[in-house]
Amino acid sequence: MAIDRDKLRDRLDRATAHLDPPYAVVDLTAFDANADALVQRAAGKPVRIASKSVRVRELLTRALARPGWRGVMAFTLPEALWLARSGVSDDVLVAYPTADRRALAELAADPALADAVTLMVDDAGQLDLVDQVCPPDRRPPLRVCLELDASWRPLGGRVHVGVRRSPVHSAGAAGSLAAAVAGRPGFRLVGLMSYEAQIAGLGDAPPGQAVLGTAIRVTQRGSYRELLARRAAAVAAVREHADLEFVNGGGTGSVAATSADPAVTEVTAGSGLYGPTLFDAYRAWRPTPAAFFACAVVRRPAPGLATVLGGGWIASGPAADSRLPRPWLPAGLKLLGAEGAGEVQTPLAGDVATALRIGDRVWFRHAKAGELCEHVNEVHLVDGDSVVATVPTYRGEGHAFL
Repeated sequence: MAIDRDKLRDRLDRATAHLDPPYAVVDLTAFDANADALVQRAAGKPVRIASKSVRVRELLTRALARPGWRGVMAFTLPEALWLARSGVSDDVLVAYPTADRRALAELAADPALADAVTLMVDDAGQLDLVDQVCPPDRRPPLRVCLELDASWRPLGGRVHVGVRRSPVHSAGAAGSLAAAVAGRPGFRLVGLMSYEAQIAGLGDAPPGQAVLGTAIRVTQRGSYRELLARRAAAVAAVREHADLEFVNGGGTGSVAATSADPAVTEVTAGSGLYGPTLFDAYRAWRPTPAAFFACAVVRRPAPGLATVLGGGWIASGPAADSRLPRPWLPAGLKLLGAEGAGEVQTPLAGDVATALRIGDRVWFRHAKAGELCEHVNEVHLVDGDSVVATVPTYRGEGHAFL
């Protein structure tokens, strides 16, 4: 979607004129359009929302109320319990294994939660931990999902392409673990998940790096072909031991490709609702920017420079420029290489900086989606040129799950 950045800046400035920076906003028109576009890309398969990329209950609920969205992928078990208890969803898949004994005890003590929350496992030791917390004869059966490692290991495994997640890589390993789960009392195997980070989480058109972009696209095509065959074999191996309710895969960057895999029954997305800067490097689909944070100009140290208070909201991942927030409105501002985005002040350069006055707002986009919400207690929801609601983030509700 083409964006008139001058009009967007004017609209956001008018909507939030009564607020003092720093603060975060979500443009509901863009959020809803992104939600619908992700469903369209999923081609009829349900989209499970990744809560890690949203971290606002009101917006999780808003997305789930739209056709095509079903269930939540949480990032910790305490968060999953909270979301289930508060009525956000009765289908919450925990994306990562847990060693939280207190949360496991809560899950095992409540049959309603045990029906709503699914644990992620990739090692029999994780099952042992659950049994140590609460023996199988003293709890309802707990729902379990196996994670299949989706990384690509060409050249006989001498090369690893992707992230380091599950040790379960082959169909045989998936079948063996499924047999182990099925043979243990107190567990019910209901799902298989695989996250192809090297496809879903890696932009294939990095700005100004055409050669790298070509190499990424070639690698992604090879990885996708390999995963299609291996995931199908793994699903077949696991189904020999359990009737799976779902096979989950993908992320915002691979929704269309992952949904085309016949073995997959649902896809996951979350970042695409906000449209952070990392997704500017994708060719297939780029979400409309929907989430922003504003900082106030407090200094003008020299012509062509303006300094805002704060701004150093850095994203996780490798220490690189791609993890820095990007000054986006007004267009034409850039960070200084010697200072970057600072905790208490961020100087910005560009011809447009000369026209900025003390008290003017500079609008930034975060590099990653949900991490923006770790810096604010509330998010202002903008519709047109008005703030129509102010809702708490996880942090604003007193929760810091990681």
